[in-house]
Amino acid sequence: MIEHLSFSVTGQGLHSITSVVSQSIARHFRGQDGLCTLFIQHTSASLLIQENYDDSARIDLERWLNRLVPENDPLYTHTLEGPDDMPAHIKAALTASSVAIPIINGQLALGSWQGIYLWEHRHAASERNLVMHLSN
Repeated sequence: MIEHLSFSVTGQGLHSITSVVSQSIARHFRGQDGLCTLFIQHTSASLLIQENYDDSARIDLERWLNRLVPENDPLYTHTLEGPDDMPAHIKAALTASSVAIPIINGQLALGSWQGIYLWEHRHAASERNLVMHLSN
């Protein structure tokens, strides 16, 4: 089964999407086992499974990646959409465009402190589209 999900994000950073994905699985996988694969249809955002308990982990990840891939690097030639454009593409290349999570007894098999995040790499608010493939 394929479902299209759309998320409005307020700008750069990690945005939790766990509850939306979990709700969709609950509608379609009542007590069943299977696999949930998520794929983001963008080249300047990514997906991540990460700690969902302590916000400092999220903040540290965002700061670390921004330091690793700074804006306004003189090597960038792809700057048509602003100083965050090329860094967003590099960040997406270094992270993941898809994640796969087992479904056990109708629920995501995430660990106690894991959540699913859409990692927006651009500063501006935007709409991001994901394809969710559920199989059993």
